[in-house]
Amino acid sequence: MKTRLIQQFEESIAVKAAALKSMLPAIEAGGQTMIDCLRSDGKILSCGNGGSAGDAQHFSAELLNRFEIERPPLAAIALTTDSSTLTSIANDYSYAEVFSKQVAALGRKGDVLLAISTSGNSDNVIKAIAAAHERGMTVVALTGGNGGKMKDLYTEQDIEIRVPSQRTARIQEVHLLAIHCLCDMIDHELYGE
Repeated sequence: MKTRLIQQFEESIAVKAAALKSMLPAIEAGGQTMIDCLRSDGKILSCGNGGSAGDAQHFSAELLNRFEIERPPLAAIALTTDSSTLTSIANDYSYAEVFSKQVAALGRKGDVLLAISTSGNSDNVIKAIAAAHERGMTVVALTGGNGGKMKDLYTEQDIEIRVPSQRTARIQEVHLLAIHCLCDMIDHELYGE
């Protein structure tokens, strides 16, 4: 068992080292996109499924409340949290539309969608991206592996932050680190010394 535990740590460290080499420009571009959005009184909508739903909520909470410095609340909405909305859309239409209908209602030109999918193949996240584009929003995507179907949907202003791994657990670990990097950039650019 100890060997398996050591393997988990070592694999996580290796993926993070690879991510450090490949992901920094995309994280920086994604963070700047979010900063520009917030400076213009825009908001950031976030979505994902399962662990990615937890990441969407984590990101939103860090902006609405605080990350590491005291500052005013920032406009962020996790589209994963309203069970009445999610279940009514899933029941009346389909689960594939649970995020896109919310983006269509809440998103505005200049807002950002943080679209999270470890595989890049989540139908409801893909539809949310299409809805975001229809609203004139920019997409910052957190993906992994080969980027999945999402990689073919981005416009010129969109940013994909893709983790260089095929394992869901490793992708999720790096997604959380990327989210913390984005929050740190936002905090220090908007309210740092």
